[in-house]
Order: sequence, then structure tokens, then C-alpha cells
Amino acid sequence: IFYLNIKRGSSIFCGFRALGLYSNHLPHVVRFHKKHQEFYVVTAVGRCFHTYNVKKLGIVAVSNALPADISYLAADRMLVYAAHGKVISAFAKNRKVVHTYEGHQADVHLLLPFGDHLISVDKENAVIIWDVDSEDMYLQILFDKASFDVSAVMHPSTYLNKILFGSSQGSLQLWNIKANKLLFIFPGWESAVTILQQTPAVDVVGVGLASGQIIIHNIKFNETLMKFQQDWGPITALSFRTDGHPVMAAGSPVGHIGLWDLEEKRLVGQMRDTHTTAIAGLTFLHSEPLLITNGADNAIRVWIFDVAGGEGRLLRFRMGHSAPPTKIQHYDQSGQHILSAGQDGTLQSFSTFCLKLSTPDKQALARQSDWDSIVACHQGFLVTTTWNYQKGSMGAYKLEPERFNKNRALTVHATAVDISSCGNFAVIALSSGHIDVYNMQSGLHRGQYGKDRAHSGPVRGVAVDALNELTVSTGADRLLKIWKFKSKELLHTVSLPASPASTLLHRDSGMLAIALDDFTVSILDMETKRIVRRFSGQRGQVNDMTFSPDGRWLIIASMDCTIRTWDLPSGSLVDCFLVDSAAISISFSPTGNFLASSHVDCLGIYLWSNNTLCSLVSLRPLPADYEPFVAILPGSYDEEEDTDADNLKMAEYVSPAQLDEQLVTLSLLPDSRWKNLLHLDIIRNKPKEPPKVPKAAPFFIPTIPGLVPHLNSLSPSPQSKVVNLGALAQKSSFYLQLEEALDTNLYEGPVQLLKELGPSAIDTELRGLAPGMGGDICVMQSFLKMIGSMLLSRQDFDLAQAYLALFLKLHLRLIAEQTLLMEEAGNVLELLEETWTSMQTILNHSMCLLSYIKSALL
Repeated sequence: IFYLNIKRGSSIFCGFRALGLYSNHLPHVVRFHKKHQEFYVVTAVGRCFHTYNVKKLGIVAVSNALPADISYLAADRMLVYAAHGKVISAFAKNRKVVHTYEGHQADVHLLLPFGDHLISVDKENAVIIWDVDSEDMYLQILFDKASFDVSAVMHPSTYLNKILFGSSQGSLQLWNIKANKLLFIFPGWESAVTILQQTPAVDVVGVGLASGQIIIHNIKFNETLMKFQQDWGPITALSFRTDGHPVMAAGSPVGHIGLWDLEEKRLVGQMRDTHTTAIAGLTFLHSEPLLITNGADNAIRVWIFDVAGGEGRLLRFRMGHSAPPTKIQHYDQSGQHILSAGQDGTLQSFSTFCLKLSTPDKQALARQSDWDSIVACHQGFLVTTTWNYQKGSMGAYKLEPERFNKNRALTVHATAVDISSCGNFAVIALSSGHIDVYNMQSGLHRGQYGKDRAHSGPVRGVAVDALNELTVSTGADRLLKIWKFKSKELLHTVSLPASPASTLLHRDSGMLAIALDDFTVSILDMETKRIVRRFSGQRGQVNDMTFSPDGRWLIIASMDCTIRTWDLPSGSLVDCFLVDSAAISISFSPTGNFLASSHVDCLGIYLWSNNTLCSLVSLRPLPADYEPFVAILPGSYDEEEDTDADNLKMAEYVSPAQLDEQLVTLSLLPDSRWKNLLHLDIIRNKPKEPPKVPKAAPFFIPTIPGLVPHLNSLSPSPQSKVVNLGALAQKSSFYLQLEEALDTNLYEGPVQLLKELGPSAIDTELRGLAPGMGGDICVMQSFLKMIGSMLLSRQDFDLAQAYLALFLKLHLRLIAEQTLLMEEAGNVLELLEETWTSMQTILNHSMCLLSYIKSALL
């Protein structure tokens, strides 16, 4: 049985999960669990949300995925509410949807839990109050978008049934939602309201404005208590300390946080560059000196205020790439660590932890304990840097050739890097055509390939083999060159049909994959120095390639949004699927269990599980006109909920009775049913104790012995005590079917009967065919015809041999005396010889092909 994944579009790979996604542009939500006495922070990530404990920022739950991206998050004591499109879903236990609220005619962009009710606002300015449990619409309020466009909403503390709305026109409105009555209108401060936040004082609210002003206003007396001005743009978030310090934090679009003292009415601190993007949300924990922030830079940070001076220091964080990754690669042979270089100028390692390193474009790996184990070239830079994985920092050396010191105006940059398998040397290729070798321990220059330069144009790829004997390079001059690693001597040159874009060497097998600008990929055998495979079919630029650990598959990601798997031994395409966003980089785990991918405009790293490790997958070559299906990128949520009948189709393969008429088919019977037929006289089954009659079996219902028991139809009738002695000589069912088959020439019935009998019963049946045992010569002839029909059909070949051998052993002398039996035996002999000759020919062909495959190169 094997599974065909209809929804995901690939027979080999199945979406598993996403790594490195922690936050987006939506503000987080903080919850407090009374039983655990612990704070939790909830952040939106695409179609699901994550729940982290604040104590360690460890993830504790991932929600099930919604049909669309989350547009707003809110939470109360029991439920988490997520708006997506025009629908609102309520989650219980941070995972399962328990309520769905439908009724908006436009996308929802604001939510506010309010006791047993939920308030939602859509972009058409419709406010709906929902009953949480019944999912009914309690009240609907429609505002005129031209005069009051709702931009913020809050519930003033201790104000029963009261809701305060802020607008993009600047005014505020206080409503009693139970009475559906407007209580008061606050004229505002001539700027759009961006945020409303309750202060620790009753009747006082904080109002953030698009002008950068922060207003502390008493809504009971309609009195402004104080004003603050930030010069970083609109106020994006507000929060107030409740641990005894009268401090307010205000977020900005540039990632800075301003700290204001409410008693002294002045700025007491600035937390600059807390995020690289706008501050999406910030929250002071109740009665604790901790501030939680998140932003669209894919980061959650916890700050502690334990130092005099007012500014917080970073306590803990969770962060991924703030810009899409450009290159990913598994770090070691365990397959548990993935290095990722992003457009945000960081090099990160993703596993059970996230380790930030810095800013690479491409990287190569080697020894990890004695000295720097990573070398990286940077986009547009000549300098190549080394990195230390254990320290999580840039290494000691910056590798730069001295030949360009006098002319810094040249736009020369590093294009490709590789590290020797021993980890001692780094090979760096440049856009000028030079290839240099450096020592990783000392950072010293150890030579270059070619007298002047290795290639006449930019070098597109460089690699060192597993034994440090050969170095292979490709350049824009359409040449592939193979050099001696130590002496730098040129050994061989191969002309390529198009300019190469990149190369990838599988060191164990010596296969070099070369991606060309004409969208094809060529495979060069380093042993024979010949092109052995060419793969075409990509309709866009090849972005990246990766080999399976055994070197059997080559997976290619291209700009046509496909990920193709090519089988190198057969040279055929065995899997292909589409993704919504083109894969920029891919990497196959050294253990073979996961394929990792990064995509255009996506911040995460996506893992695809290898189905062939846990189930039988048919890898037949795909036809030339195959149209791939779209596979949805895996989320950071658990994929268990997607494995229903709509997504997975179970197809059971039923083998035919005979694969081909030219092939010999064996029976499925166990060996004990036919192998010992010739040795029954030797085998002596002596039980340790006599068989016991089952207590529940009545003595007057006798059965016929055999593997399939049958009731004895010859038992005397209960109405008569006279035994019919003639019935004792009655012929068996097998004997009768052989007699019938003389006329019909159909022998499937007798063969099936023999299959159901055990060895002893078969011996008895064949002995009973002889005239001396109540049989007949014609029936013996019918038995030989039955064997002939089995040989002719080439089915149950092992049973035909066993039955014929036992028949000849029992009746060989009688057959020799009867002309009729001798003629039939001659016919059987001809069929036997013909079958064995055909089998020998097929076996010889197979052995010859196997021998060639073993000895021949790929």
C-alpha cells in the first residue's frame, strides 16, 4: 500500500513545518494563566499563531491553520480570537477552533473581547458585537466613514458596558453598547488616533496620534492631563508600567521606543533600534519590570528594567530573518542544523535554537572545533570572511587578495567559495576570473590557479573533491577546468554548450552538477571527466541544486516555481511539483529525512519530509507532458489536521495473477505445502501425546481430515442404522474432477483442490489414481494433462514440479508399461524443456545486465 498526496502535489516530499517564523506586523497579545501563574505571549505568523511562555520564550503551542492570513489577534481569559478576511475564529487551548463568527461584509481589522461579548470592526466601518458562546450577533453599529472612520477601540476600566472608539479623523466617541447609545463625543486633537490604551489610573486613557503626540486624557471630566511629542512618526503602540514606576513606553515606525516619566512629565530614556521595522506591539507585564515587544522584523524581545536610568536591557529574544533568506545549507552530518544567509545581512543557524552569526551571501563549511569552519562571500564585496560556528561570531580573518590593493576602483567581487574536505584550505573565486587559495588557520594566501587568471571571465563555480586531489571550476567563458589541487596545474578542459550559472559537487560519488544559462543542467563524472547526463525541462533560471545523500537524486529549484527530482542512474524525471513562490535555495539533509527550502519574499525555512523513508513510493519516470500540481508551503503548525480524506488518497496496488505470459509465476503457498512431497516416507511425525478430541465437538459429526476441514457427507443417516458399504469405495472430489476434465479440458478446479490439501492428503490422492488402488489409466492421463496445462500457462510453476515429481515416484513403472501414459509423459517433457530453455535465456540476459551495471560507470 502506498499513499499519493493529491493536495501537496509531490509523491516524494510532504510538507512538514516551517522554521524561523516568530512574528509579523500584527501586535502581540499577552495572557496570564492563573493555574500556572505564568504569562504567555501570542503572536501571529501567517495563517496560524504561536504561543510562547514569557519565562523562557519557549514555544508551547501552535494553532491549527486558518484558510487565510490572520489580520488581527485578541484574547480573553479562555479564548484567542483571530480575524481572517471577513471571518473571526475563536480558539480554545491555543489550538482548536471552537467558535466561528460570520456576518461582516468587509475584512475585519480590529477586535476587542468584552466579557461575554466580542467587538469587531471591519474596513467598511461596521461594528458588530457578538455573543461569544452562541455566536449570535448582539448589536451592529454603522459609522459614517467620512466623519468617523474607526481606527482604535478600547474598554475603559470600571466603565460598565462602555466602549471608547477612536477615529482617523481624530475624534473619540464613548458608547453604551447595552443601550446602543452614544454617550459623549471628544473632539480630539486634529490628528488621527492610532492607539487607545488604559492607564493604571481609573478614568484616564492614553491616546496615540499619527502626529507623534501622546495624550493622557481624563475621559470622566474631558480634561487633558499631559501631552508628549515623539519625533519618530506616528505612535504605533503604548504601554504603562504597573510595578510602582510611573513610566510609559511608546512605539514608533522606525523601531525606537520612547520612555516617558508621567510624574516629571519628561522623556527619561530612548531604546533605539529595538526592532529594524515598526514596533507592532509592546506590553509591560503586570507588576513586573518586563517589557515585551514584537515587530514585522520577525522578532520577539523581552526587556528588563533592572538598572537605574530607566532604559531596559535585552533579557531574551526569539528572532528569524527580517528579509528573505538567499542561501541555506545543512551544517553537519547530523542534519539538525541549517545555516541560513539572508538579505537582512545575517547568518543564522536554525535548529532547536536560533543562533545569529552575521551577513553572508554564500557559505562553505568544514572543521568546526580547531579553527574557523565557515567561509562566506558577500554580495558585491571583494572581501571574504571566515566564521566560527561554536562562538557564533565572525572569525579572525578577512580574506582579500593583494593584487587589487592599488586599484580599489575596480568592481571586483567574490562569486563562489569552497572549503577543502580536510578543512584546512578555502578556495575563493572572483568576478575577475581569479581563483585563490587561503589557509583557514593562518589566513595566509597559498597560491592561485592559472598563470594570470583561471578564466577569462567571471568564475561561476568552484569545488574541491573529497581527497583534495582535484579542483574544478567553471566560468562565464563557457569552460570547465579541472586542476590539480596542490600544484595548481591544469589537467583537463571541457567546453560547455552555454555559460554556467552555478555548480554543485557530490564528493562521495564524484558527480558535478552544472546549471547552465539555457536552463539545463549537465552532470560531469569527475572520474572520466565526461558529461554523463543532461537534464532539461526547466522553464526558468536554475536557482539552486542539491544531491540526495546517496547521490542518486538531483533536486533542482528554478524560477518557474518548480522543484524537480531527477534520478541519475536512469536519467529520468521522477518527481515534480509547483510552489506558490519560487524556491531560491534548497538543501537535502545528510540523513535523507528532510528537504529544506527558502522562497522568494518568504522569511522562513520550509521543511519537506521524505516519504520514501516511511512508505512505499512508486518512482516511475514522469511523461514529457506531465503537468505538476501545486504544493502548499508547510506552516509552522502541525500538519496532522491536513491528513484527511480530501488531502490523502490511499491507492492499493493489486498485483495481477501473472505479470507477463513470458514469465514463470510461482504459487503463494508456503514451502511446507509442497517441498516435502518426495520425502513423506522419511518424515515420521510422532506426536508426544495422542491427539485429543475437542470436548465441544459431538462424536456423531465426523469430518474429513485436511488443511480445510469438511463435514463427512458419507456419514450414515440418523434415520437408518444400516451402513452403506458401497459408499466406502466412492471416488474423491479430486478424482471426479480429473474425470470431468478429460471432456472439458479445464483443469483449474483440480489444481485448486490440490492447493487446499496438505502433503499427506496429496500423497493419498495421487496413490489413489492407480488402477490397483481403485483408479484408472485414463484418470492418470488426465493428471498428466493437468500438469501440462500448468506448464503451458506458466503459473504455479513450483507446484507443477512438485506434483509431477511425486507422481513419477509413485507410478513410474506403471507409466513405462502403458503406451497412453508414455505419450502423454512425452508431451509434458517437451513443455518442461521449452519452459526451462526460456527461463535460462531470461536469466542469462538478466545476469549479463546486472554484471554490466556493476562494472560500468554511470
